Amino acid sequence: MLSNALLFLIIALIAAALGFTVLSGIAATIAKILFILFLIVWILSFFKKG
Repeated sequence: MLSNALLFLIIALIAAALGFTVLSGIAATIAKILFILFLIVWILSFFKKG
């Protein structure tokens, strides 16, 4: 999940550099959502093990 978030972040950066603002915004939003989901799952698994 974290690797997918990083992939969409890279896509967003490349799209922004090339001037594709809509694609960049969509990819950045997907990256944020995946990163937040990763953090939630990581925190839940951290507390479940302890």
